Amino acid sequence: MSWGEIDSSKPSYPLIEKLILDDYRYIRNDITELTSGAPLYHSVLSAIATGDGRTHSTFKKAKVDDEAGGNAVEELVSRGIIRVGKTDDKLFFNSPFIRFWFAFVSPLFKGVRDGNYEEVKNRFQNRQIEFVQLTFIELSHELLKQNFQDDKIVEIGTYWDRDIELDIYAKTASGKTIVGSCKYTNSKIKKSELTKLKESCSKSKIKADIFVIFSKKGFSSELKSLKSETLKLFTIKNFKSLVE
Repeated sequence: MSWGEIDSSKPSYPLIEKLILDDYRYIRNDITELTSGAPLYHSVLSAIATGDGRTHSTFKKAKVDDEAGGNAVEELVSRGIIRVGKTDDKLFFNSPFIRFWFAFVSPLFKGVRDGNYEEVKNRFQNRQIEFVQLTFIELSHELLKQNFQDDKIVEIGTYWDRDIELDIYAKTASGKTIVGSCKYTNSKIKKSELTKLKESCSKSKIKADIFVIFSKKGFSSELKSLKSETLKLFTIKNFKSLVE
């Protein structure tokens, strides 16, 4: 976005107003170049940004049939705006900013256009943690790949079936299966999270060789004491290596 240095120590919402909402008309023009301004594409993109990314629920939320939705997804993939997950067939944005735009700005464009940001502010404050969770998961995938240099990860994504949903499902070059969860919450993660992961694997007959848990606020002493070659724990501090 050519913003240069951003003071990330400041609260998010004032930065959003200053850098994005106040500059709405110019950014909207850039977005329109990407999407051709097609209402169908915008409906699908907003549905992905505010939903779970599953194809069926996305089309339902966007109020389009499978054929029209499928054609839209195909075109949006070819334009580099979204991608289809390799392990779960979910729809993902290639840019977190575009996802933000279609979650909080595009659906509320009339107010933003007229200089009234109240709806955007309320939606962002109510859904901020939920929205950031997916970015936290995607960054966790990148950090995990960085930490498996001796046995490189050859496939990574999320996983879901009718019984369970996993934030991390990965395979290494040697054939090991990695399963994990990512928790962007303001409380320490306890041993019960590991128990849930094991129960999920049992339900779906997944043989996990390594469990990984990523936590914004760290872990209980009991869970930390279980760290081993088959249980790896990561906190926010570990993400510094991605920035570097």
